[in-house]
Amino acid sequence: MADHAYNVLFLCNANSARSIMGEAILNRIGAGRFKAYSAGANPKGTVNPYALQLLESLNYDTSFARSKSWDEFSGPGAPEMDFIFTLCDSTANESCPVWVGHPMTALWAVPDPAKAGGTDAERHLAFADAYRMMSNRIGLFTNLPINALDHMALQRHLDEIGHDQARAN
Repeated sequence: MADHAYNVLFLCNANSARSIMGEAILNRIGAGRFKAYSAGANPKGTVNPYALQLLESLNYDTSFARSKSWDEFSGPGAPEMDFIFTLCDSTANESCPVWVGHPMTALWAVPDPAKAGGTDAERHLAFADAYRMMSNRIGLFTNLPINALDHMALQRHLDEIGHDQARAN
């Protein structure tokens, strides 16, 4: 892969929480090296207020945040993606979009905090846990020597980030 800013798309079902957080985190810590986007297979149309509140409490500018379809990234004029990370929690049997094309892909399943019930505090905790998982994975990803790895080694690292972090959480 060339030495350029890598385009990364975070996908989840509703594009209201997990993928929005991924977009925010990567655009902050990968500034200049990565450009992050987010989308959903079945976008909810609004960003979850708990996700917005968490990001704003961590001094993220949330003006970028909007729930949108992954179709926006498959048509003419769409940015060409280098990486696509699907965040659907396979244990919850969510329907995850399938991306057709050449980007490197990996499943980084994160439980959907929007499905959390309980008290307000318990719901905030679910969002904080999802944020922590995303932040850990993105930190590992941004520290990979992408230009020094061949395609197979890079794919192995991307897959390991999702698997190893899932076991650690």
